[in-house]
Amino acid sequence: MDYRFETDSVGEKKVPAEAYYGVQTLRAKENFNITGKKTPEVQIRTLAEIKKACAMANEKAGTLDKTIAEAIIKACDEILNGKFHDQFILDQIQGGAGTSTNMNANEVIANIALEILGKQKGEYQYCHPNDHVNESQSTNDVYPTSIKMSLYRTGLLLAEKLDELYRGLIDKSEEFYDVVKIGRTQLMDAVPITLGQEFHAYASAVERDKIRIQEAIKEMLTINMGATAIGTGINTTEYYAEHIVPTLSEVSGLPLKRCEDMVDGTQNIEGFSVVSSSLKTCAIGLSKMANDIRLMNSGPRAGLGEITIPAKQNGSSIMPGKINPVIPEVLNQCAFGVMGNDFTVTMACEAGQLELNAFEPVVFNRIFDSMTLLINGVDTFIHNCLEGIAANKERCEDLLNHSTGYVTALSPLIGYKKAAKIAKDFLKDGTPIMESALAYGITKSQLEQVLNVNRFTPKFDKK
Repeated sequence: MDYRFETDSVGEKKVPAEAYYGVQTLRAKENFNITGKKTPEVQIRTLAEIKKACAMANEKAGTLDKTIAEAIIKACDEILNGKFHDQFILDQIQGGAGTSTNMNANEVIANIALEILGKQKGEYQYCHPNDHVNESQSTNDVYPTSIKMSLYRTGLLLAEKLDELYRGLIDKSEEFYDVVKIGRTQLMDAVPITLGQEFHAYASAVERDKIRIQEAIKEMLTINMGATAIGTGINTTEYYAEHIVPTLSEVSGLPLKRCEDMVDGTQNIEGFSVVSSSLKTCAIGLSKMANDIRLMNSGPRAGLGEITIPAKQNGSSIMPGKINPVIPEVLNQCAFGVMGNDFTVTMACEAGQLELNAFEPVVFNRIFDSMTLLINGVDTFIHNCLEGIAANKERCEDLLNHSTGYVTALSPLIGYKKAAKIAKDFLKDGTPIMESALAYGITKSQLEQVLNVNRFTPKFDKK
């Protein structure tokens, strides 16, 4: 293999000649083999947008040669067009507060720009990763901005997927509108409910989670570009400081805004905790829904068996014919991962000292992982489970008729004590509840009115 030699503060190192990354990236590759997960595509594109905007602002400020600026901008456009993504080789978790990822972008863009200028990779005197590509910047404003923009965009994708889930649940609530079953509290027979009402409740929770996430990710639109190292804007110009955020907004198409207090925006990162918390809250609701679906599907003969979910694969290596609820189970596991990630984010957000939080790489890794888990988990739940759920109407009726679920509805007509006696007689000797109720003078029309489960539930409409 051919090599070129590059030098940094640590010393000289051989870099593969064909590589667009440089010495600092290579050292980080050797030092941080942690998760096996590289810089995601959304962050690669975001970093290219940031570097492009910086070159534009610096060129207009008169501090960056126009020819070099144009080469950098073209290099960034190449990355935005999908090229050179394989040159971003670093693990998402790394020491140094994201410096290695920032330098990976600086080196790749510099070497692409050098070729555009007709030079060789590594001839940094013509376009330098630090002096030119990273001009007026620090890792401490570039890296958090890149992860905020990346999380905002990924959060929008999650919101779209949750909206798809919401609509699927509404469809099921309409399909099951008249399927009456026994409702349960503390896993014990309670009062009648419809399967449609249960699925509409799931839809309501999902819609609330979607809105909560949409609100939380808005915090990611406030960025500290121009803050450089600690928020004081050292090594920037007045023009750059005023124009970098509007320029980046124009390049990215995102409604970005500058931190009011750049020192605060550099050292305090609790906004990430807000986003992570909204994801955890969503995961809690999704996991509860998955639990319910597994319970209602249980059996198929010795369990509740109120619904049937699609059979997707064999459930046992030893029990022939056993089918497990594998899709709700995997949604549960995605939710568990999100909940654990939130704890990590909480600890990392708290762990900053003085003017910087060095733990943003793990914050990004965990929140991005949470969003990915939710997007993929919800997607497989929709298409491999929800769409194929069927109601076992006769089973629901049978379980309801063999419960004391209707007794509570009789209390306003005959009083709690008499209603309790009806329930005891039913459980003791099977005396039909309706027969006992009629014996207390309740008319059939009164029974029909109080037992109309849907009387307080309007027909569900999609939003």
